[in-house]
Order: sequence, then structure tokens, then C-alpha cells
Amino acid sequence: MYMNQYIVVAIFILLGILLPVAALTVGRLLRPSKPTDPKQATYESGNEPVGEGQVRFNVRYYHYALMFVIFDVETVFLYPWAVAYKKLGLFAMVEMLLFAAMLVLGLAYAWKKKVLTWNSI
Repeated sequence: MYMNQYIVVAIFILLGILLPVAALTVGRLLRPSKPTDPKQATYESGNEPVGEGQVRFNVRYYHYALMFVIFDVETVFLYPWAVAYKKLGLFAMVEMLLFAAMLVLGLAYAWKKKVLTWNSI
């Protein structure tokens, strides 16, 4: 009985490896390959590219993105808890308050370090 479960897992692993490899190989054999200069040029709205392709972004963008993700995750965890609040009882209430308190402490720390202030450089 246990051996059947291992066989199913092995089949899924094998399919997970073989199907993408087969799809890429067949696609490479079937697609037309006639490279020309216009086909290999960078295309973006028909405009010729000007300047470098890589631009340095201010690290504040990443700070804001991380703060958004943190509080978005908090919302994802709070919603199911709020739906099942009556069934969970006091223990779940204390656990969620601790979770929210840790996130508030993180927000206070970010506020203290002035991560949330936007200064143009």
C-alpha cells in the first residue's frame, strides 16, 4: 500500500520533468527559424531604444513594497480568523492579538527608522 504512494509521487516527479522538456524540444523543432535584423531588434511601442537598458531605482521603492507585502499578509491572515471567530474561542483571540502586536511593532520600528518618509534626492 505504501509502495503505491511512492510510485504515484515518482510518476508525478517524472511527468514534472519530462513534460516541460518535451514541450520545449517539440516547440524548438516546429517553430520557424528565420532570424532577420528587424526581428532581432528590441521592440517597445515602435520606438528606437535610447540610453541604457538598466536603470537604478531608489531603495525606497523596495521598502514601500515590503511594507505593503507585510500588511497585505496580515490581512490575509486576519480574514479567515474573523470569519471563524466564534468557533475559535479566547485562545485564538490572544494568538491573533499577539500577531497583530508584532506587526504593529514592526510598523513602529519602520516609522522610527524613517522608512515611511519620502524624501526626493
